[in-house]
Amino acid sequence: MEKNREGFGSRLGFILVSAGCAIGIGNVWKFPYVAGQNGGAIFVLFYLLFLVIMGIPVLTMELAIGRASRKTIVKAYKSLEKEGSKWHLHGYICVVGSYLLMMYYTTVAGWMIAYFWKYLTGAFSNVDGDRIASIFSELQSDPVQMTIYMVITVVVGFLVLSFGVQNGLERANKIMMIGLLGLIIVLAVHSVTLPNASEGLKFYLLPDINNVKSVGIISVITAAMNQAFFTLSLGMASMEIFGSYISKDNSIAGEAVTICSLDTFVAIVAGLIVFPACFSFGIQPDQGPSLIFIILPRVFSQMAGGRLWGALFFLFMTFASFSTVTAVFENMVGSAIDNFNWSRKKAVAINCIFMLFASMPCVLGFNVLSNIHLIKQMDIMGSEDFLVSNLILPLGSLIFVIFCAYKIGWGAENYLDEVNTGKGLKMSSKLITYYKFILPILILIILIGGLL
Repeated sequence: MEKNREGFGSRLGFILVSAGCAIGIGNVWKFPYVAGQNGGAIFVLFYLLFLVIMGIPVLTMELAIGRASRKTIVKAYKSLEKEGSKWHLHGYICVVGSYLLMMYYTTVAGWMIAYFWKYLTGAFSNVDGDRIASIFSELQSDPVQMTIYMVITVVVGFLVLSFGVQNGLERANKIMMIGLLGLIIVLAVHSVTLPNASEGLKFYLLPDINNVKSVGIISVITAAMNQAFFTLSLGMASMEIFGSYISKDNSIAGEAVTICSLDTFVAIVAGLIVFPACFSFGIQPDQGPSLIFIILPRVFSQMAGGRLWGALFFLFMTFASFSTVTAVFENMVGSAIDNFNWSRKKAVAINCIFMLFASMPCVLGFNVLSNIHLIKQMDIMGSEDFLVSNLILPLGSLIFVIFCAYKIGWGAENYLDEVNTGKGLKMSSKLITYYKFILPILILIILIGGLL
């Protein structure tokens, strides 16, 4: 490893930070409602398929580029690309993508903190279903509240990173991830024992073609593909930086499968919390992003000790979103250190100030600027999410595949050599044909479908 370049203190630290980057709002906020909108179990099957045939391969590519170069994405491309080629230009798009993602992610992470605080202070005690629904709309329509919780997210996120990779990022994520995994299991067990929960389990786990007829199978497939990329944060080098911090002791293929398995486990278990609860209380599971802020509070209001359960759930939802926030912030900080030769403290301070301003349009998009509609008549958050999920992630993944599989880039030989260095699962060279000719077409189909 380069002089002065800090790495992870342990393999567990790397696994939990990488999984933490992947595990976030995408799993616990987005996955259940997208599954609900796209027919339940059939969506889940396609999602799992895409994770295996597309998610894991692209994840190995990002990690391999990071570990081989020991640098953040722009410098990584520069050190691995052939002389005179311009692959590193994609590195700049990746960095922009990280900022764009955080411009709205910090707002949603702020919602988690807000709900934790509201449970802690008793805002949900002895309130009926209508009042629970109005609490969320009141939060969104209040620019001051929204700003406060976003600022907390940004400031605390960068504060953690100011302590470095091991003492900041790794230490914080270990605590958050272990806590999250423990609590999500307890909540799922409670949810599946609710009255009429079996109907929710059927919708979620038993494929029924009637559930997708109204949506259309192409839409279901597109949604599953986008979710597979969104949940693993693939296509904009969020994972590449963690590859640059790890040793060559273990094969990248094995590490990628472990990260993907943890990520999928959390997404699937999140569904086990949400769907039985929806059906138990007679609520449609396709209500969009507000699902988790209205349905789960209704569940907690029926529980013995609901205030405590609600507070704990949203504390760990905060941890889930915060693990992604700190991971992507590290990408920004690491890129600034690599590209501008800044100290960590300077990179943290400048990025923190920038993100406080850059996150404001999304915050205000729900209230003061709610009349502004950008891409396809979507609000500010919807437009930012569209650019990241439907454009930057799939397009970036396509570029990573071409760079790693073809000689015009890094080349399959170099990629395979890096992926298979270390003990553990090895990747077969036979897969390269699939990476060259089929995987790019699949990603292209999804990219075009997403844009249309």
